Amino acid sequence: MKTQLRALSIPNPNLFNNPADQSSVKGALKGCLGSLDGGCIEKLLLHCASALESNDVTFAQQVMWVLNNVASSLGDPNQRLTSWFLRALICRTARVSPTLTAMNFHATNDVLRQCHMTTSQCRSMSVTELADYVDLIPWHRFGFCASNGAICKATRGHSKLHILDLSITHGMQWPTLIDALAKRPEGPPSLRITVPSARPPVPPLLNASTEQVCSRLANFAKSRDVPFEFHVMNIMNCSSPFMSFHLEFLLSLLNQPSLLDIRDDEALVINCQNWLRYLPDEPLIEEDDIGVRDRFLEMIRSLNPRIVVVVDEDAELDSPSLASRITSCVNYLWIPFDAFETFLAKDSAQRVEYEADVGHKIENIIGYEGMQRIERLETGAKTTHRMKKARFASFPFCDETMREVKCSLDEHASGWGMKREDEMLVLTWKGHNSVFATAWVPATC
Repeated sequence: MKTQLRALSIPNPNLFNNPADQSSVKGALKGCLGSLDGGCIEKLLLHCASALESNDVTFAQQVMWVLNNVASSLGDPNQRLTSWFLRALICRTARVSPTLTAMNFHATNDVLRQCHMTTSQCRSMSVTELADYVDLIPWHRFGFCASNGAICKATRGHSKLHILDLSITHGMQWPTLIDALAKRPEGPPSLRITVPSARPPVPPLLNASTEQVCSRLANFAKSRDVPFEFHVMNIMNCSSPFMSFHLEFLLSLLNQPSLLDIRDDEALVINCQNWLRYLPDEPLIEEDDIGVRDRFLEMIRSLNPRIVVVVDEDAELDSPSLASRITSCVNYLWIPFDAFETFLAKDSAQRVEYEADVGHKIENIIGYEGMQRIERLETGAKTTHRMKKARFASFPFCDETMREVKCSLDEHASGWGMKREDEMLVLTWKGHNSVFATAWVPATC
């Protein structure tokens, strides 16, 4: 939790009547009593994680009492972020000892009451609301702009394009690309987009069907005179929202490559926007020595695509250690909470909703283990290494794309910036990495 976030006073420092309780918690609070800055809150979260990992639920609850007196869903960024970590920790504790948690922890900010809300109960947006969501901060637009620039460059001179779209933003990336293709001096190419019938069960959720999204894109392409097709790839029995999505998706592609309908006369584009994180590192079967994520990259490499673009958040959130995940999560996910503070009021309903989307990510990272923990981010540097191991070579972003990305960032708050970092183009907030974009082509040797 960064120094930009202010220190907080403990509203009720006399939280415990039991002297033994006071002693144990005061030990955890050593150097922090009277005021809690970001570093002290992180320390408390780590004490709680350590207690949970050692099954010391009682001490974990004591630390959560302190955090509960700090957390506020309508406070400053520090307090708001803490409230979501608290919710995640309570949910985790409830799974370890549900009776003890229900009897002994009554969170004053309704955290416990809400902690069993699933992603399926999250809000669904209209198409207009989704557009506003994407435009609010450059979290998604950055990746759209960088990817579309690389796609245009890599497919220049090709009259037919086929995009396998693996993303979570319901086609919001493509109107800008369609518009760019329509302006080609030699005339627009034909464009075919293939999407899977299911997506990871994460925000943003849309209250429109895939067919309605297709219709909107088709109408837009028609208005730009771009020949357009849209294909939905049916994934085999995707019944479980957490455990089976990524496995069934991969199995569908491995067992039925015809689902992709690859055509020799088309330039194939693989678009991975916030997607690889949902493929686990573990092998598909015990006898396999290759993880699901690497197996997927092998599969798309075998398709010999013209270009592969990979965009994701630049953080390491896939450690098997709960304490390590908390540290990484705290030191990364303060960014959206801090960014929202710059232009949305504390009681803004829009802000609360957007922060809830980040909060559900925190809950999954901290509150779950095994295949139920689907948020498995890794850094851009690790993704770069993984792509090279899969025999891909970097496809550099051109100066024109850099200018377009910078122009799009100029429309947002001054804290946003970008930089080149090895093979990556990186979106930053106050100098801290937030999102990376990379582009790849099959290596020739």
